[in-house]
Amino acid sequence: MTVSEAAGTLIGFTSSRKGNDMALNETLLRRLIETPGVSGREDQQREIAREELGDLTDEVRTDVMGSVIGTKRGSDDVRVMIAAHTDEIGFLVKYIDDKGFLRLQTLGGHDPANMVSQRVLVTTSDGEPLRGALQPSRKPPHLSHGEEQKPPKADEFYVDLGMDAETVKEKVHVGDYVVMDRTLEKVGETYVGKAMDDRVGVFVMYEALRAMGDHQATIFAAATSQEEVGLRGAEASGSALKPTVVVALDVTLAMDVPGGGNENTITELGKGVAIKIMDGYSISHPKLVDHLRAIAEREDIPYQMEILPAGGTDAGGVQRLHGGIPAVTLSIPCRYVHTPNEMVRSTDVEAAITLLARYLEEASDADYDL
Repeated sequence: MTVSEAAGTLIGFTSSRKGNDMALNETLLRRLIETPGVSGREDQQREIAREELGDLTDEVRTDVMGSVIGTKRGSDDVRVMIAAHTDEIGFLVKYIDDKGFLRLQTLGGHDPANMVSQRVLVTTSDGEPLRGALQPSRKPPHLSHGEEQKPPKADEFYVDLGMDAETVKEKVHVGDYVVMDRTLEKVGETYVGKAMDDRVGVFVMYEALRAMGDHQATIFAAATSQEEVGLRGAEASGSALKPTVVVALDVTLAMDVPGGGNENTITELGKGVAIKIMDGYSISHPKLVDHLRAIAEREDIPYQMEILPAGGTDAGGVQRLHGGIPAVTLSIPCRYVHTPNEMVRSTDVEAAITLLARYLEEASDADYDL
């Protein structure tokens, strides 16, 4: 069956093959997950990217949009851009009231139901981290007198830093950024934390560069900016780099949970890396999909095919540049996307690392002409 034939039937299809075991670099993954950085404020993530890519590539540079690009030199005939975004969903401080409470501007897609009674981390313009409570403007149950309260809206939330107003206004300024205050935790056979979207994709990029062998193609490893607000960093980088192929790395929905299942499963935890057929922003190049699938079969890498009805990745920001570029996304299945409890399975992360590494070794041999 060809990929085009499979597009309507392979949602949730899984290879039964098993990949090689490897131990994840938990120290690096924890650093990526717990280091804050929202769209347009990826400064601390850029420091990590420069450090990692400095060890893994021949040249590192940062573009005007704030994406960090490491280049592994090879043939100019085949130029593979790997794109994984460093920003996480979060907020900017837009107002500080007379009592010192912070009002917020959302960055990225938030479900207010996941914002209630969370702890957050405010990063000031001086780089000082301040912990606070994220609360909606609503009555506690003791005072609601049985009245039904509507679900809160995102613009009804505020941050309480537990300080007097004068101190807050000395430390915090409009434009400072806010993220959920969550650590990376091992839960059963999974990792749980905020910002798996897309720090786990960034992690896969770094570790695949570390795991790959000889290569012929030029490789651009782009730790991109501002994906959560419209794929902006990847589009700018792709315009400048002029790749001949783009492989985005991102999470995708694992709906193997209550309320999901059957045709709405998308992917499942523990079933391997997902090779994306399409999402709301791009349709993957069929020959590129076939190539990745063939490698996975040949190398016994567990994989599943993915069709995501809405949402998108950096592939969608690059695919239509320069008259069209073959593009695909390798996805890490993730439960509870855009919540403080994003959950991935280590074996799926390992499969993504291995598949990307093997692909980069032979990318120069591929022909994607239609």
